[in-house]
Amino acid sequence: MRKGREKKMSNTASKKISTSNRKGQMKQVWFRFRKNKLAMIGLVVITILILACLSASLYIPYEKVYTQSIRDAFIPPFSEGHIFGTDQFGRDLFARIMYGGRISLFAGLVTIGIAFVMGIILGGSAGFFGGKTDTIIMRFCDILMSVPGILLSMTIVAALGQGLGKMLIAMSVSLIPRQARTVRAAVLTLRGQEFVEAARCYGTRNSTIIFRHIIPNVMGPLIIGVMSGIGGQILQIASLGFLGIGIAPPTPEWGTIISENQSNILFYPYLGLVPGLFIMVAVLSLNFIGDGLRDALDPKQKN
Repeated sequence: MRKGREKKMSNTASKKISTSNRKGQMKQVWFRFRKNKLAMIGLVVITILILACLSASLYIPYEKVYTQSIRDAFIPPFSEGHIFGTDQFGRDLFARIMYGGRISLFAGLVTIGIAFVMGIILGGSAGFFGGKTDTIIMRFCDILMSVPGILLSMTIVAALGQGLGKMLIAMSVSLIPRQARTVRAAVLTLRGQEFVEAARCYGTRNSTIIFRHIIPNVMGPLIIGVMSGIGGQILQIASLGFLGIGIAPPTPEWGTIISENQSNILFYPYLGLVPGLFIMVAVLSLNFIGDGLRDALDPKQKN
């Protein structure tokens, strides 16, 4: 009984120590992240942009997104009642950009999240088990990676049809192989470490070793890749929308808005400049955050 109590007390103490260590590490990461001015600017800008898009219904009636009025077409920016002007159908451009940001921003987040989870499962299994499992998974990833991501997404969308859900599936499939290879490379460097061998000696299940011991130790590079990948996904969503195979009009999305107005951009440049500026600001902000996280999580790589 006494030995059992002592064992429980030691386990509890070790858990508290590990928790305090994690909190200390997080404080150090946040301290280093705050020292990067561009990363902090990117964090503030993307936070404001996300909040503005999420709360759009509080200050813009949703009817403005679709309400058409030909007599109000091509009203220039900063006019009364139309901050960013109107398009060829008289629809308010500010309303369409704010509501369209929900798709552009959060579709990229969902896509990278799906690819992140599937990449951990596939890459972790391939790197840990090796052998035939590794060969099968990696050859499948090689097949997908042999096709450029945008072309693979276009092919899948063309096969499945237009729609937000189908576009998310197409973009996730094109991104999973790269995430899987990143996870596999990280797992290969850790699977022979002493703490993994110790867990095996205690009879720990393989799934527990992968997801509780190996994956948490490679989360730094994975998080950096995720943050950097969100900006790329926003660009890819806008590209698909511009090509007319992403979100179907009249649903607002930044790339779709540019595509709808491309024939009028020469005479009314604001129709392309305003949504293009939002795409640029969002991608730059996320890239700055990714660079800041890279320096904060692994300061040795900083030049």
